[in-house]
Amino acid sequence: MPRLIKGESIVEDTWLWVEDKTATLADLPDGDVIVPLALWQTESERLLERAGAVGVWLDSDEEAEALAGDIDRLSLIGLHFPVFGDGRNLSNAVLLRTRLGFTGELRALGDVARDQLSYMRRCGIDAYLVAPGRDVEQEISGLKVMHDYYQGDVLDPRPLFLRAQR
Repeated sequence: MPRLIKGESIVEDTWLWVEDKTATLADLPDGDVIVPLALWQTESERLLERAGAVGVWLDSDEEAEALAGDIDRLSLIGLHFPVFGDGRNLSNAVLLRTRLGFTGELRALGDVARDQLSYMRRCGIDAYLVAPGRDVEQEISGLKVMHDYYQGDVLDPRPLFLRAQR
């Protein structure tokens, strides 16, 4: 079972990420699954009827607004980062947390590495499926790289001068 960084802990991951964007309902295994947006859009009612929980993942070229009407029906939304330098889903994370009011688990999927974790957290992502071949124990240190930022973020929108003790 893959290991996942959730919050600031390493836990066993009970969800299966269905990476194939052409997957159908018949292709899904039993248990908790994170399905592509296209499958959710065509089969959401049937997906919710199956045994196991259902989450949805967005690719970096898909918009968070596509899930606007379903936010209350989802406990997990995955955001795919296909390569290290593609941060488009950071914007989706902010939109999901602020404008769309998503309060469930927001999970980074794909090429997730230590250098990105603190920035992902500032955008509202709270779980990280570390890329295969990387040491999860070492990657979690990325959450402790920075402590104070001048700007506010999704976690605390106040700028540093308002957060500072006087």
